[in-house]
Amino acid sequence: MNYLVIIPARGGSKGIKNKNIKLLKGKPLINYTIEEARKVFDDSKIYISTDSIEIKNIVEDAGIKVPFIRPEELATDTANSRDVVLHAINHYEKKNDLILDYIILLQPTSPFRNSKNIMDSLTLWNKNIDMVVSVKETKSNPYYTLFEENSAGLLIKSKKSDFTRRQDIPKVWELNGAIYLINALSIKSKKIHEFNKVVKYEMDEISSLDIDNKLDWLFAETVSEYLKK
Repeated sequence: MNYLVIIPARGGSKGIKNKNIKLLKGKPLINYTIEEARKVFDDSKIYISTDSIEIKNIVEDAGIKVPFIRPEELATDTANSRDVVLHAINHYEKKNDLILDYIILLQPTSPFRNSKNIMDSLTLWNKNIDMVVSVKETKSNPYYTLFEENSAGLLIKSKKSDFTRRQDIPKVWELNGAIYLINALSIKSKKIHEFNKVVKYEMDEISSLDIDNKLDWLFAETVSEYLKK
């Protein structure tokens, strides 16, 4: 089957300046994802989608050719992941005169997702589903610890239940942002939130770390030290 690995790396970042190329223990953040992807896939299958010349230069210094600079309209705060993916798909399919079967989307903000995670998730893929997505078991369970405010301004359980013990509640997972295996036909025809055939790939707490803010970054530095031991 035909596939493409997409690593989206926008230059702008509000939470952490230049986050995707900020040095984490001496190495640009995006390089963690590139290195693990190269353990599984050929370089020709890896597309970095970026609007930043600086990111392009750092990626190419690492040995990966950046095929294009992302258009401005796909580099704003309001640009969505689907449009970024479709742009990369269209570029690759036209360049190689083929139709892709699926996409492997790897966000550079997951530095502890490794090649084994990627390979294990690939075993779950089949052409009859919309997506395989990486998750972690959530601590914030809607049956037990999550609440919403009703029209009277009172807190009510987010999901009604009669559970009194945490160990009795159903498991709930949250997307960790590390791995998305996406059916190319599905993403061409509908939005990701419309996917109804989705399979989970569960990851542990450390490999699930997604860096979004400064606190996440500090935690990532601590984890990096821990993993060296």
